[in-house]
Amino acid sequence: MKLGKVEFCHLLQIIALFLCLSGMNQAEPSRSRSKPYFQSGRTRTKRSWVWNQFFVLEEYMGSDPLYVGKLHSDVDKGDGSIKYILSGEGASSIFIIDENTGDIHATKRLDREEQAYYTLRAQALDRLTNKPVEPESEFVIKIQDINDNEPKFLDGPYTAGVPEMSPVGTSVVQVTATDADDPTYGNSARVVYSILQGQPYFSVEPKTGIIKTALPNMDREAKDQYLLVIQAKDMVGQNGGLSGTTSVTVTLTDVNDNPPRFPRRSYQYNVPESLPVASVVARIKAADADVGPNAEMEYKIVDGDGLGVFKISVDKDTQEGIITIQKELDFEAKTSYTLRIEAANMHVDPRFLSLGPFSDMTTVKIIVEDVDEPPVFTSRLYSMVVSEAAKVGTIIGTVAAHDPDASNSPVRYSIDRNTDLERYFNIDANSGVITTAKSLDRETNAVHNITVLAMESQNPAQIGRGYVAITILDINDNAPEFAMEYETTVCENAQAGQIIQKISAIDKDDPPNGHQFYFSLTAEAANNHNFTLQDNKGDVSPYLSGAVNLY
Repeated sequence: MKLGKVEFCHLLQIIALFLCLSGMNQAEPSRSRSKPYFQSGRTRTKRSWVWNQFFVLEEYMGSDPLYVGKLHSDVDKGDGSIKYILSGEGASSIFIIDENTGDIHATKRLDREEQAYYTLRAQALDRLTNKPVEPESEFVIKIQDINDNEPKFLDGPYTAGVPEMSPVGTSVVQVTATDADDPTYGNSARVVYSILQGQPYFSVEPKTGIIKTALPNMDREAKDQYLLVIQAKDMVGQNGGLSGTTSVTVTLTDVNDNPPRFPRRSYQYNVPESLPVASVVARIKAADADVGPNAEMEYKIVDGDGLGVFKISVDKDTQEGIITIQKELDFEAKTSYTLRIEAANMHVDPRFLSLGPFSDMTTVKIIVEDVDEPPVFTSRLYSMVVSEAAKVGTIIGTVAAHDPDASNSPVRYSIDRNTDLERYFNIDANSGVITTAKSLDRETNAVHNITVLAMESQNPAQIGRGYVAITILDINDNAPEFAMEYETTVCENAQAGQIIQKISAIDKDDPPNGHQFYFSLTAEAANNHNFTLQDNKGDVSPYLSGAVNLY
């Protein structure tokens, strides 16, 4: 017949009660000697209480009060002249006493885990005088434990981690179960641990509750989490003991035991030649079964004809290798590049170096695609000169552009009129010869900066731009001019030979050797003998001067 937990506890109670009462009936009464008691008018006599040691079984489930023990004074002759009084913890509410016999009973079910003992006081009184015949005596009723509490994991459920590939016997975590029963009495609180779920990967030490690894080389990449069920059973694990369970979730933490591996041995990407420098050409990624820092890697180009043209860096978030352009591509110069790329772990665990190199190689081929490019001029800037005296139609110079594509489409030229609003120049659409279209004046504009457009005849949308600086050469086509209008006054007592005014002249022209002016008085002024003009010959300053003297 299988007993439930409650029925089993009741059976234990009955057995323990039987043994307790048997012991009480067979034990020699113990005597507690009290201080001498003096009765008025009598000689001193000794009195003493007599009772057995008191125990009461917890969790008693019977319908009748539970007998605890008997109080007795040796002055009690059994004639009913003595009555017994009980006071203290639980008196009347839990424990009652038969005032005639001194028998003590418990009226309520007691729980040792709530209170392990009760301190009470006993008194024997003369029934007629109600005076004590014994001094008041204190005694203890101890609650006797039964195994009525199962072990409990107060801190469960548990979570723990252990590095993958740990050797057998590596400690993972310690679990602890507590049992509310009396640890000093029997085996009710003596717990042993066992593992119900989690074998053969883990084990638990029966006495300590320390969980350890039980299999070598557990691989996080194969399985990273295990759910264990641990049992704690009291009565040292014997039949009839009570048990409790808890769960332990064990996570295998990562170690760097996997090298990076490229999914493919080679890759190919097509790139237009017009892609700007620093543009991303491709993203490649080596797979690493590890996680976190153990999966961090670096990439480098170790070989190939693309060294210096491309570079590779790592995206810290995705661990991808990012290939970018370092130099401009030109389909007409080179149509493809080959790169040999290595991916290597940044944090290598020395314990796993025997597994092989923690790196991998792949080949990346980059195909440069032709793009219809605009015409390119043979020079970035053309410098030309022409005299301001040049006639309309005079040839100034020639520009040249060509189609850099393999098709080498013919080119047609034109002048960007936003840079030649007055239309001073023309260009031959086929030859690129630039000529004058109208008279030039150096004094109005000494340098003309124009933009020449070159368009592919087969695709006019492809336009190249060339820049031409045309310098106008000077001719002596401007007469000297006085710098200002002069008005001079002279005192009537001025001395002869005194300079009364300096005059100067300018010339808009710009000859290579500078100007040389000659000053003279007009015929009318020459007849006035009061003034003379002194010519400062050889003065080549921008403003050339002479002096009017009083004579």
